[in-house]
Amino acid sequence: MKNATGRLATGIALALALTTLPALASMNLALDKGCLSCHGSPPRGKAPTIAQLADRYVPLKGQEDQIAGKIGHLREHHLFGGVPAHERLSAEEAERFVRWLVDGGR
Repeated sequence: MKNATGRLATGIALALALTTLPALASMNLALDKGCLSCHGSPPRGKAPTIAQLADRYVPLKGQEDQIAGKIGHLREHHLFGGVPAHERLSAEEAERFVRWLVDGGR
């Protein structure tokens, strides 16, 4: 019984770790790329916070065309008059970030 309980606890811990890893990876990406400089709390100027962005993006879940559009739009140079941090994102980083927001950004 003790061994089965230990395996169950290990399984639960592993499941929790695996479900939080993508969120941690995306928050680490946001930290690494300086996203929180503008989208933190409090935000810089009129920039939305990460939570506000997530609220806007969550309704896109399952709408791949809309998500793909947001991914491409994030990196465009004319967005908001040009945001160098957005422009420096690779296509893969932009996709990870947008999908993280679609999943709730948490």
